[in-house]
Amino acid sequence: MALSPPGFVVMKLNESSRRNELPKQLMIKFKPIFNYKLSILLHSRNPSSPRNTLHVYKFKSSKSDNLGSMSTVTAVFDSKPDRENDGGDDGNGKFPPGNGGGGGGGGGGDEDDHDEKEFGPLMKFEEVMKVAESNGVSLPEDMLEAAKATGLRKLVLTRYLDLQKSGWVLSFLTRNFAMLRNRLLADPSFLFKVGTEIVIDSCCATFAEVQKRGKDFWNEFELYAADLLVGIVVDVALVGMLAPYARIGKQSVASGGLFSGLKNSVAALPSSVFEFERPGCSFSVQQRLATYFYKGLLYGSVGFGCGLIGQGIANMIMNAKRRMHTSEGDVKVPPLVQSAVLWGVFLAVSSNTRYQIINGMESLVEASPLAKQVPVVAMAFTVGVRFANNIYGGMQFVDWARWSGVQ
Repeated sequence: MALSPPGFVVMKLNESSRRNELPKQLMIKFKPIFNYKLSILLHSRNPSSPRNTLHVYKFKSSKSDNLGSMSTVTAVFDSKPDRENDGGDDGNGKFPPGNGGGGGGGGGGDEDDHDEKEFGPLMKFEEVMKVAESNGVSLPEDMLEAAKATGLRKLVLTRYLDLQKSGWVLSFLTRNFAMLRNRLLADPSFLFKVGTEIVIDSCCATFAEVQKRGKDFWNEFELYAADLLVGIVVDVALVGMLAPYARIGKQSVASGGLFSGLKNSVAALPSSVFEFERPGCSFSVQQRLATYFYKGLLYGSVGFGCGLIGQGIANMIMNAKRRMHTSEGDVKVPPLVQSAVLWGVFLAVSSNTRYQIINGMESLVEASPLAKQVPVVAMAFTVGVRFANNIYGGMQFVDWARWSGVQ
C-alpha cells in the first residue's frame, strides 16, 4: 500500500482467480495518520482475464471516527460482469452513456451489441460534425454537447437530419422546441398519433354534438366551438405526456433546494408505464408504478384546468343568451367547479389508465417483425385502437357526469 496525494489511497490486493469469490468485506491495516473519513476505489485485475473491474468501498474505522490500525472496508458498489463468460463492462458499467437515449442505468457488452444493432453505432464528435456539415445542417447546442461528451447514436443523428429536410415548418419547430424534437427522435410516428387522436376525437365530438343539439346546432355553435377547442388541447396533452422522448446527453442533476430530490426522482421516471428500455434507460417496477400516479396527477391537473376554462366559456355564452332570450326548454347551466373537478378526476383515473394501456399496445405492435416490414400495420392499429378508445371514453364520461349530478 502507498499514499498518493491527500485523500487517496493506492493499494494492491491479491484477488482470487474467480471474480465471484471477491469478499464483501476486507480487513486492511492502516497507519493512524488519517483524521477524516474516506471512500476509496479499488481498481482490480483478474489474472485470468484482460479486463479490469471497478470496486467502490467505504471505511468504517475501529477507533472512533479516525482510521486506526485496523479498519473494515465494505463494498458498496461492485461492477460485476457476466460470471459465466467473464465479460467486462467496457467502461459503461451502470453509468448512462448519454448518447441520445440516456437517462437511467444499464449497459453491458451484450446490451451494447443490441443497442448498436437497434440504434446504430455510437458516432464520435468528429464523425457527427462531418455528417452534419455534409448535409448543411447545424446541430442544436445540447446535441453538440452530447456529441462532444459521449457521442451520438447514428439513428438519432439520422432522424434529426431527416426532420430538418421535412419542410420549413417542421424544421423550424424541431430546431427551436426540444420537447417536440426529442419526441420525434424517439418516435417518428408521434405527430401521426397526435393527429389521429385530434381527428378522431373531433369527428366523434362533432357527431355527438349534432345529434344532441339537432336544429339548434348552429344557434349554439359557440358552445360546440369552445368544447372542440378545449378537446384539442386535451388530446395533445393526452398523447404528448405519455410519448417516449430521446434523452440527449448527460442528464442534469438538481442539487440543493427543498425539492431537489423529488425533481431528480421525477426526471428518472419513464414517460409511460410501459415505455421500452433504450440505450442508457432502464426502469424498475417501482419507477413504472410511480409513473402511473405521477401521470395521473398531471392528467388531473390538465383536466381540471381545461374543464374550468371550457365550461367557464360555455356557461358565459349560455348565461348571455338567456339574458337576451329565455324559454321553458332551456337546460340547467352546469356548475363550473363541479364540472372542472369531474374532468380532472376522469382524466386522472379513466383516461390515464386507458392511454397507458394504448401506449403499451402500440409499442408492442410497432416492435413486431410484421410492423417493421409493413409500417402501415402499426398505423392501422393506431387508428383502430384510438377510435375504439374514444367511443368507449365518451360513453364512460357521460355515465360519470350523470352519476356525479353534473349533467
